[in-house]
Amino acid sequence: MQVKKVLTYSGIGFVAYYLLARPADAADAVKGAFDTVFNAADSLAQFVNSLS
Repeated sequence: MQVKKVLTYSGIGFVAYYLLARPADAADAVKGAFDTVFNAADSLAQFVNSLS
């Protein structure tokens, strides 16, 4: 249980450091993640529309 807590806090610390050290790269990563989600949703909508 202790290891999980240490890994969680380490991950949060790394994300915070990354945001402060390289904000442009962090913004690009978030934008890429959102683009992936939106593309997946669009593909799913096209699939459902093609069924009808």
